Amino acid sequence: MPETIASEVISASLGGAISASVLYPLEVLKTKMQAENKASSDQEKADEDNEDRSKLSMVEYSSYLYKNHGLEVFLSGVETSAFQSAAEKALYFFAYTGLKSIYRELNGGAAPKTFSSLVLGCLAEWCHLPITLPLDCWTTAIQTNTNPNQGPLQLLLTMLSDKGLKGMYKGIEAYSVLCLKPALQYTVFEQVKATIVSSRPSKMLNAAEAFVLGMIARAISTVLIFPYLRAKVVLQTSGKKMPVPDLLRDMYKQGGIGNLFQGIGPELTRGVLSSALMLMIKDQIGHFVESTVVGSSQTNQYSRRR
Repeated sequence: MPETIASEVISASLGGAISASVLYPLEVLKTKMQAENKASSDQEKADEDNEDRSKLSMVEYSSYLYKNHGLEVFLSGVETSAFQSAAEKALYFFAYTGLKSIYRELNGGAAPKTFSSLVLGCLAEWCHLPITLPLDCWTTAIQTNTNPNQGPLQLLLTMLSDKGLKGMYKGIEAYSVLCLKPALQYTVFEQVKATIVSSRPSKMLNAAEAFVLGMIARAISTVLIFPYLRAKVVLQTSGKKMPVPDLLRDMYKQGGIGNLFQGIGPELTRGVLSSALMLMIKDQIGHFVESTVVGSSQTNQYSRRR
């Protein structure tokens, strides 16, 4: 059990940090697009030149950001995002691997089936939220901050001063459904992987297979729960305090189904590539770490016997 957890945690944290850093500009783009609200009719009447940016495409919105804020807007907060992703993936897989080991012990060594994997995945997601949700809230604030004179640390101190520690958990209500996203993603990945490698001596996917399977798994989970992702960002970036179902209802009344899925383009692009890259890196590093740890353990045992 310790060797498995070590390989999962190390490989997941490295994969998370690398994928988050490489694809950070898309992370900024999707967060800003999700945070946009439709201009009210009063605002439009008061300012005829006011452009409803919620109607811009992904390419148009990225062009708007570059023209008005320059290249730095796509890189601001990359360090906190990489740290958040590394911590989130490490804590998730630490909990998930531990819970799977407990499940096997209670079920005579049998691996968890699809439904059991989903339940374990949801529990693992809730295990890391007390630590990673404040990081997520801080990163979102950095990405949507419009004050160029306010750095990340100043922004964090302002958030704590204005709203206290409780304010760092804005949007947690959405996780009643969002906890299904990684559970669905990793369950699809693990179940399909197990089927593919069952007849292989190495029990491994190659890098290309892991990348493609990671893309498919993330796309499925993202489409299914995206309105709750959008609701979480809106709650984190606005002063709204209302139950998530009520917020989704209001968003639907304002702009229909399109408003609920606003920003899904960059979310799918970033999420699918990030997940595929992360799972590919994790799968390859995980086997390396595990073989290194197990090999070292076996060598030590052999030396003691001599």
